[in-house]
Parts: sequence; C-alpha cells; structure tokens
Amino acid sequence: MTAITDPTTPRRTRSRARTTGSLLSLGALLATSVTSTALLTAAPATAAETLLSQGRTATASSSEGAAWGASAAFDGDLTGTRWASQWNDAQWIQVDLGSSKDVSRVVLNWEGAYGKAYDIQLSDNGSDWRTVKSVTAGDGGTDDLAVTGTGRYVRLQGVTRGTGYGYSLWEFQVYGTDGMTNPPPGGAVKVTGSQGNWQLTVGGRPYTVKGLTWGPAMADAPRYMPDLKSMGVNTVRTWGTDASSKPLLDAAAAQGLKVMNGFWLQPGGGPGSGGCVNYVTDTTYKNNMLTEFAKWVDTYKSHPATLMWNVGNESVLGLQNCYGGAELEAQRNAYTTFVNDVAKKIHSIDPDHPVTSTDAWTGAWPYYKRNAPDLDLYSMNAYGDICGVRQDWIDGGYNKPYIITETGNAGEWEVPDDANGIPDEPTDVQKAEGYTKAWGCITGHQGVALGATMFHYGLEHDFGGVWFNLLPDGLKRLSYYAVKKAYTGSTAGDNTPPVITNMTVSPASAAPAGREFTVRADIRDPDGDPITPKIYLSGNYANGDKRLVDAQYRSLGNNTFAVTAPEKLGVWKVYIQAEDGRGNAGIETKSVKVVAPPVTGTNIALNRPTTASSAQASYGDCPCPASNATDGNTGTRWASDWSDPQWIQVDLGASKPIRTVQLVWDPAYAKSYEVQVSDNGTTWRTVHTTTTGNGDIDTIEPATTARYVKLQLTARGTGWGYSLHEFGVYS
Repeated sequence: MTAITDPTTPRRTRSRARTTGSLLSLGALLATSVTSTALLTAAPATAAETLLSQGRTATASSSEGAAWGASAAFDGDLTGTRWASQWNDAQWIQVDLGSSKDVSRVVLNWEGAYGKAYDIQLSDNGSDWRTVKSVTAGDGGTDDLAVTGTGRYVRLQGVTRGTGYGYSLWEFQVYGTDGMTNPPPGGAVKVTGSQGNWQLTVGGRPYTVKGLTWGPAMADAPRYMPDLKSMGVNTVRTWGTDASSKPLLDAAAAQGLKVMNGFWLQPGGGPGSGGCVNYVTDTTYKNNMLTEFAKWVDTYKSHPATLMWNVGNESVLGLQNCYGGAELEAQRNAYTTFVNDVAKKIHSIDPDHPVTSTDAWTGAWPYYKRNAPDLDLYSMNAYGDICGVRQDWIDGGYNKPYIITETGNAGEWEVPDDANGIPDEPTDVQKAEGYTKAWGCITGHQGVALGATMFHYGLEHDFGGVWFNLLPDGLKRLSYYAVKKAYTGSTAGDNTPPVITNMTVSPASAAPAGREFTVRADIRDPDGDPITPKIYLSGNYANGDKRLVDAQYRSLGNNTFAVTAPEKLGVWKVYIQAEDGRGNAGIETKSVKVVAPPVTGTNIALNRPTTASSAQASYGDCPCPASNATDGNTGTRWASDWSDPQWIQVDLGASKPIRTVQLVWDPAYAKSYEVQVSDNGTTWRTVHTTTTGNGDIDTIEPATTARYVKLQLTARGTGWGYSLHEFGVYS
C-alpha cells in the first residue's frame, strides 16, 4: 500500500479557562447563550466517534524512568501522569488497540517537551508501518489530527524534538469506530416507579445520575470527557442549549456519558442576576423562548447523549430582584406556569426524555407543585445544607422525585464571617468533606433522590474558581478526588494533591499598604512529591476584581512568606497554592485587611476646618462633605462634583511644620494634582505636583511650614469626580 502523507501543521488548542467570564454567581455566567439562530441537522442514531486507546497496552522506545512509562500516556489523566522519552530524536510510542479499528483522529496532549516533526503510523501486525499523517511544524500544546486509516497498532514516530529534552506526552488519544463495543446507554429515558419508590431508567435499565456541571468551552469537550469518565461521571449538566452544544454532546456520547441539556430563562442565577421579565404580561418573550427551546429539542432529541431537558435556573429566587410583595408572588406563579408550558411543548416534540426545572433550595417546589404538573421531576441547587432537602421533601408532601443539580462545599452565603468581616472560605479538606457528605445525603434518600450533577468541573483560576472548581487552571484538588471516590468507590493508586493546614496571616487585620505581611502554613504531600508553593491575591472584596493575581513575595523558609500588601485599602484574600508537579494542587486562603501605612508624627489636620470646591449631597453613600476627609475614619469620604478642576483644603489653625501629607483615595481618584500650601489662605505655593496618579495611597513629604494645605485637582482618573477617604497632614 502506498503511504498517505499530509505534511501539515496540526490544529493547536490549549487547556485554558473558558472565555465567558469568571464565576460571578453560581450558574449565572455559565449559561450558554440560547439566542443562536443557526440550524443543525439532528445527530444520527449511529455509532459515535469513540476513544479507542485509553487503558490499552502501550510500549515505547525508551522512557526517562519507571514513573514516565508509555502506559502513562493512555491512562486518561490529562495533567497528572505522562510518558517521557530519552533525550534524542529517534523515539517512538505506540498503542495496541486490541483488534483492527477504523481510526479517524489522533489527539496529542504535549508536555513542555514536544515533537516539532513526527509521523503518525498505523500497522496491522506491529511490524510493518504505514504513515497516515506527517507533522513538520509542531509547536506543542494540543495537536488534534484528523487521520484516515485502519489498523490495530498506532504509533507516534519522532523525527525532530522541539526542545533540548526528549518527547513528553500527557496523553495520546486515538479515536475512531470500534463496532459499538462501548456504546452509550441507549433507548428512552423514563422516570418510573411510584410514590417514594422512583428510579430513572435509560432503555429500561436503572440509571443513577453521577454528574458534574460543565465548565470548559463546548469545543474542548473531546479533551476533557475521558477525564470525566475516569472519575466515574456519567452525566454533565449545561445551563444553555444551542448550536454550540453539539461538540459536547458528541464527545459525551463517544465516552458513554449523558448530558442534561439546560435552557436559560431570565432572571436566572438567583441573587445578583440581571434581566427582569414580566411573566404575567410579556407574551412576546415567552413565545420567543418556547420557539427557541422547541428548535433545539427537535435538533437534539435523537442524540445518543441526551438524558433530559432542564428549564431555567434559580429564576423563582431571582425574581425577588425584580419585584416585591403581591407582585412578586404573581410573577413566581406566572413563571412556574410558563415552565409547565415549556414542559408540555417539549413532551409534544420529544416524549422519550424527561423535563425538569432547577431553582435554589426547596422554596420553588411549592410553586412547581401548584403550577407545573407536567414536570417529570424536580431539580434544585443546594450546598452546605444539602442534607436538609430530604426533610423538606417530606414536610412539603411532594409527589415527584428530584435531582440535585448543584451541590458541593458550603458557599459564601452559608459560612460565618471571619475577623475581617468577610465569608470564611472552607479549607480544601473541608471542601472535600462537603462533596462526600453531599453524595451520602443524596444516595441516602433512596427512591426519591435520583442523583446529582455536582458543582463544578470548571477551570477558572479566580475567586469563584478557587472556591468551587474541582480543577482550577487544570489542577486537581482534594474535592476532585472526593467526587471520584464517591462515584467509583475508590481512588486507590491515584497521586493526590498536597494538603495545606494551619494557614495564618500576620497581621491579619492591619497590614500596611505597600509593606510586607507574613503568611505561613503547614504543607505536606501524601505521595512525597516535591512541592512548589505560589502566592496569589484577590481583590474581590476590596475592589470587585475577582481575578487571582501574582503576589510580590519572598520565602522566609519553612513555608513562611513575606508578602507585599496591595496599595488599595480594604479586605483582600491571600492564597497559598501548593503544586506537586503531577497535575495536583492544594489551595488555602485567608483574608488580610490592608490599612493605610502608619505615619510617624501627629495628624495636625485631624478634625480641623476643611472646605472644598464642591461636595456630593446625595449619591450612593453620600452626603460626602469635605470634613469627611479629615475625620480620621477611612470608612467615610469626601466626594466632589463630576468635573475638572476641583479643590479641597484644610486650615491647620496656625503656621506649623509639615513633614508628611498622606492621601487615601477612593476609586474616584486624581490622575493630576498639586499639593499647595499657604500662610494666609490666599497666596499659594506648590510643594508637590504629579500627572501620574494611580488611585493608590499617596505619601508625600513636602518638608515645609504653613497654615493651610490645599489639593488642587486638575485631571480625574475616572469618569466620576474626586473622592478622598483621608487627607492627613503630619508634623
């Protein structure tokens, strides 16, 4: 046979957090858009592309050691284990598929040591090889290669390395057709049984939902589905269904997993979510949603991965942001009545898959019971108090089973505040225990609770991602393994994350801005792996920025670090992240309150007469008079009109030596300003000028003598006015 060669550059992807934004509220920003008008052809009920290589016998020309053998590239672990060759070009790795297969795709997840040039080869006997793909310009990352051919053995033959090391693969995945030896469960999905003795069945077989909510981009589903399967997951849940859903459904079917297809309704996501709809009067919105949902039900009703349809997410709760009193009650009744209309519409199109609806806690269930009889089962999101759902179901006299669609460790709204007045985030150990406890309570309500899709298989490495994600930035947490043990019964043989305990921050409630504070913790790795600690900061509670940013820090030894505090005042979160080099991480966090740096001397402006060009009388927390800037309280502020220029000045009562001026800005800061002094309040001299203000604390040392001190503010740093928490003058 003539070799088929395609010297192309592979399509390259990266394992990154999805681009729809950070976790601002549970589910709210995870909703996939349901506004697409693209039309798809219904997926045929035929054999889907299947992962053929995972767990199969693998061999290689060499390895760096026993820990990096060939089998590590076929174990389904995308970030924890890897094959690594010796450091020369002519290396290979191959897998035995067990019998001849039609191969359609090869996915190579490279570690840093990648192949620049290599061939993908097939063989029927393991001796005679034919090349079906040649790559000459590989650049690492993930190479997703379309191939065409049949063979029992698949080999990567290295030609040229991309680095000075060898070749190293996290995972080598071969996809194709295996004659449906591993098909997903097929047939109609039904809720069967009677009061208190229900079960979910797929094709007549019992099916307990062992699920996770889906976080990565839909297009990345082929990369992550094998990992989900290795965790014992059989179901993933989405918040929106449209044209972008097909890759997820296809990848799920290829691994034998199911999908709970969500439909988003406003105001979804519970407290803090936007989009107010009048369900009593807005027939246009309701008709549009009915039409939209019906289109995608018709599109995906025959897809082998479809498990059920889930209408809405926490909208009964979210309506409290739009209405109150009797009107709120009317809207909640109208909303749940509309959910019933959607359920009837879905049943008319697809009688073979159940319909449910999710809300927060059990407060929505009386409305469903009254207004939505066509729902096949209920769904709800519950975290710290998950074990109370059973009693609520009993006390409410409900006559339908339920699924928990979000659960895990306790959320911000369920934990006590710490000494700095912000929610005290559970430790990694406590979070893992939360998942274990949740699954125990769900399975303990036999015949009623039909399973769960726990929260959250997400990659975001930010404030919400660290609180809830099982693998932020692709790093597996203790919670990841807690879910795996709940679903499979064992994590024996797994390399698990470092464990962090006894984290402390000092001083926790008085860290001077821009200066160092101390962070310490006990860190151990159960497997004895070398640990790399990192320090991050989040300004979520200080300035609303949920990102985790690299802290400036230095090691003091013994897992103790000197961390430079931000310039922005307020309560910050500081994180220790301990990585083991095997794809795992332990993460702990505590709060630190950043305060104005102490200034030596006496604040001679404290409570002295203060005037300004203007002051806001009523906006937000105002009135905000000039005197607020000299009252010694960083919780109050002066705020000007929204225009340039403005000024604020203080009368010290007599001419006094001035050594330091400290300005504690609100977010509405001055980009350009002058510090001026005067002996008579009329004739002024400038002692400091800047055009590069950044809104942080400004400490100025004018070394002068005067009775009056003025800030002449010439250019705002924001679209608001100027705002100062404190205008301190020190002798």
